[in-house]
Amino acid sequence: MTVEIRHYTAEQLPEIRQTLLDIHVEVRHHDFGLIGPFYEVDRFNERLSSYASRLGWAAVVGYEDGEAVGFCFGVPLAPDTRWWRAMTTELPEGYTDEDGKRTVALNEIVVRKPWRGRGVAWQIHEAWLSRRPEERVTLLVNPTAGQGAVQAVYEAWGYRKVGDQQPFPDSPVFASMTRPVQQS
Repeated sequence: MTVEIRHYTAEQLPEIRQTLLDIHVEVRHHDFGLIGPFYEVDRFNERLSSYASRLGWAAVVGYEDGEAVGFCFGVPLAPDTRWWRAMTTELPEGYTDEDGKRTVALNEIVVRKPWRGRGVAWQIHEAWLSRRPEERVTLLVNPTAGQGAVQAVYEAWGYRKVGDQQPFPDSPVFASMTRPVQQS
């Protein structure tokens, strides 16, 4: 299945903000039953605003027949990034050195239930990466999501776990994963 892909910058966030919030609630709350302060729509909206305020933020939304079916967004890691500070696993020297061009963080990727298992997440992910100039991409995944199936999907996409981190006191402990932006 192929969906229509649309790219967005931070300046265009007002056009898609409500769509992203609605999909977040549908998937995180209704489909996956994720509850608690970290998953509340207001907290997600705060994180969305914070990410979009950073230089280089970009999003992709997939559509079928004009209906939004999923999205992803992320931002490059600046030299002063806090991304790696929450690691509970020690990483090799230099691994966390950022310059705003080395690593892009995939902050969110979400696909609505009727479009899961049809290659839509992959399309959205690869469309977003197709415009990224960075060397590598990193993401966080809850290793218990889908009883490990979500992490396995990322591994199939070429990501490898580099360690664990807990970025917020009320967030889960996530597996931190990376892969090259462009795979050979």
